[in-house]
Amino acid sequence: MNVSELTAGTGSVTLELEVVSVEEPREINKMGRTLKVANATVKDDSGEITLVLWNKDVGTIKAGDKIKIENGYVSEWQNKPQLTTGKFGKLTVL
Repeated sequence: MNVSELTAGTGSVTLELEVVSVEEPREINKMGRTLKVANATVKDDSGEITLVLWNKDVGTIKAGDKIKIENGYVSEWQNKPQLTTGKFGKLTVL
């Protein structure tokens, strides 16, 4: 699977990617819980996508890292697809 093939609603995504950039983390309040979130731009040979990092994954990657996403999920925010590990996925720095 390649980044160019990802569309909102795609599940069971396994990809090896390169981290282009990582934004500063921020805190949001969701249903009474405070969560940490940060966006990263990641790419492969076919294109780029936003990777949303939640809680434990925030701060684990930096620009230039090679990572592997296993069992990821593609959602949509402001009409743009974004990749996340979700509840059941895994992010590994290679």
